[in-house]
Order: sequence, then C-alpha cells, then structure tokens
Amino acid sequence: MSKNEKQETNSITGTNTAIKIQKLCKNYKMFARKKDRMLETIFPMVERHGVFSAMKDFDLEVNKGEVLGVLGKNGAGKSTLLKMITGVVTPTSGTIELNGKISSLLELGTAFNPELTGIDNIYQHGQVMGLTNKEIEDKKQEIIDFADIGEHLYQPVKTYSSGMFARLAFACAINVDPDILIVDEVLSVGDMAFQLKCFKKFEQFKKKGKTILFVTHSITDILRNCTRTIIIDKGKKIFDGDVKEGVERYKKMIVGLSPKESKEGLLTDEELLKRNPNYKPNKNGEYLKQGETWKSHFNENPDLITYGNGDAEVIDYGMFDENGNYINVLENDRDVVLKSKIIFHKDVKDPIFTMTVKDFKGLEMAGTNTLIEKIATGEYKKGEVVEVSFKQKINVAPGKYTLSFSCTHFNHRGELEVLNRKYDALLIEVLSVKDTVGLMRIDSEIEIKKVK
Repeated sequence: MSKNEKQETNSITGTNTAIKIQKLCKNYKMFARKKDRMLETIFPMVERHGVFSAMKDFDLEVNKGEVLGVLGKNGAGKSTLLKMITGVVTPTSGTIELNGKISSLLELGTAFNPELTGIDNIYQHGQVMGLTNKEIEDKKQEIIDFADIGEHLYQPVKTYSSGMFARLAFACAINVDPDILIVDEVLSVGDMAFQLKCFKKFEQFKKKGKTILFVTHSITDILRNCTRTIIIDKGKKIFDGDVKEGVERYKKMIVGLSPKESKEGLLTDEELLKRNPNYKPNKNGEYLKQGETWKSHFNENPDLITYGNGDAEVIDYGMFDENGNYINVLENDRDVVLKSKIIFHKDVKDPIFTMTVKDFKGLEMAGTNTLIEKIATGEYKKGEVVEVSFKQKINVAPGKYTLSFSCTHFNHRGELEVLNRKYDALLIEVLSVKDTVGLMRIDSEIEIKKVK
C-alpha cells in the first residue's frame, strides 16, 4: 500500500445505516515470472509487477434490516467485496464502516483447528467471534443441536467427512446472533434435511430484521429473499435498486447483452419493430402492425422488458382456449394454448422458442421451451414468420401473473444468444374452482378407509 493510500474500518453508531462503504479499492500485484517477484522483494524500489484491480472506487450503503442480493458473473468481485467487509482481506484504499456485530458464512470453518475436537472448536470459534465464555456456553447446546453430528462432536475435526465439517461450521457461524450476516453461496451445504434447517434459520434472521448481504448465482433465491439488489461487474457497481429490475438486467448480462455491449448494440422494442417493413407508426408514434394483432385483445404490460440482438423478433403473442378463442382469465384446471409469432430478420438455424409464467415479484413459476421438449425447430430464412403454440394446463395458485415469450439459439461457438425476449409481456389472472395451498394446485385422489 503506498503512502498516499489508506484503508479504514470504523464503526457507525446512532444511525439506521448498518454498512457504509466509500471509495473502496482492492489491487493485486501480478508477476509474469517468479523471478520478478523475488527481485522486487529484494529490491523494493524496482517495480516488476502489473496491477489487477479487483475492486474500483466502490460505494455502498446498506440500512439496518435490508436483505441485499449481490449479483455478478464469476470474477466480478463479489467475494472480494465480502472478504473486505469481514476483514479477511485488507483493502488497498477506501473506508468500511460497520454498525453492529458481524458474522460471515464465507469460507466455512476457517477458524477451526483440525487437531481439536468439534466441541473444542465451538469454543475457539466463539472466541474468534468475540463472544465471552458465558455467551458461548449459552449458545453451545443450540449449535450442537443444529449441527446434529452425534458422537463425532468429541472427535478431532480432521477425521470429519466434508459434510460433517460443513454442518458444524455452518452451525457455529449462524448461531452467534449477529446484527449483520454475510452469506456467500453456502445455504445449500449438507443433505436435504440440513439444507431445510439452513433456510429456516435464514428466514428467522430475516424476520428479526437482521441486515443480510446475500451472494448467490440463484436468481430464484434473490427474488424470494432480497429487498434490494446490486450488480457488480469487473469490480464496479453497475446497478443498485429494485430486485426484479436487477434480476432482469443480470439475465441480460449472463447471455452477453448489456446496454453498451452486444453484437449490434442492445436493440429497443421500437428499433426492432422499425426493421420490419410491415409495421408503421400510428398517430401517437407507436409502431403497430397493420390489421389485428393477438396481443391487442389482452392486458399488455406497458413496462415489458425487451431485448435481443435483433436476428429475430417476437411480434405477437396471446392466450387461447382449445378452440382458438381469446381468453383473458386462465382457469387452472383447463387446457390453455399460449401462442407467439416470430419474424426472422436474418437466417437462423435451430432457434429455441420459449414461454414462461412469472409472478409479480418476477419469480418464475412455470415455463418450457422447444429445447426442453426436445423439438427440432429447423432452419428459417430472413423474412419468414413462424407461429409457436404451447398447449398445457398451468396449475399455479390463483393470482395475478405475467406471460413471457422469447426466441434464442446457440451460435457456432456453443454460446446462447438472445435473438429477442419479451419479458412480462401480458398481464393475466389465474382462477381456481377450489382452494389451493401454496404456489401450485394439486388435484389429489383421496381415499379414506376404516380399518376397524
């Protein structure tokens, strides 16, 4: 660290802020050869290294009670950020201010001594976390019950299986009752029964109003658990805001699209429509096809999300009964046909046609595509139009949902390319003739038999 750079970790009290980060940077020295590292160690004035910036001028403020989802591709800097917050890694410069006791579920068991028994490591972990002996005693039985590894608790940790090690480490980390919890892709350790315990504990933390930073690649977990989302890319924060909006932006990133980066730039809906000579603007400047469209019969979402490289375009969509009649309300015990119409602006081989049903939080409830259904779609020439029909029952619980349609394909490098997506295009309502429990309708055949 140069004399002009400084790093500070302070505490902030008396405010609603749990974490405050300003101008945070983390640089790593990169040596081309081992000899260069040795030379620079011996002669500090001779620089033989390059610099990799894992975090650049990063600002973040998290309030008490927020559940912040952190998204980003591999190598974006997510784990580096969390390690700096928890003190595992020292920043090159910038300030980190914390308000409250912090516990992390990053690299589980880093405070464990493999030569000590499980019970001894419970005490050691508690001391590392700053707990008094009385606090450790008060928490000990809860940790033992949560880990549930039986008599292995009194054996050296080095004899544990990876599953037992993870169970004990997780139990120690999550049962210290922190004000701030840092979670990095570790909620799914152990077997299914233990995973259920992990998620229930996580829900308890949320209900208690704890501040949580949650890093995961699971979009579903972000939508279900978080109140706010940030996206990190190449060490910089490129999005901070609404969870659903952040998830949709992240979906674009993972298929190689962003407002600044795509094969031809990210095309808006209007730009896509202008490519089609069969469209012309109406008096309001909106682009509508001459003649009737399916979607004009439905409750269209004015804030639908659309993007793609423009090689194809979803120009129409709708919901129909078995006889081809428009339906605006879906009864979840009857067959429904979801249709989309796609025009190709370039020659495309083996496109993938999709449909998805999402709730208003953006959680994907059901969906499928021609790849999943193992349907060969063939080749399409520029200017050709195809209608795609998905017929099925959609047994989701009664409520309000959105329908999404898209066309994608794998390019010659095996990478998924989005040709055009229309996310949350139609707003629909699902009805049921009977009550449901949970997210899905289950039609059970129940038999009751007296045996005595």
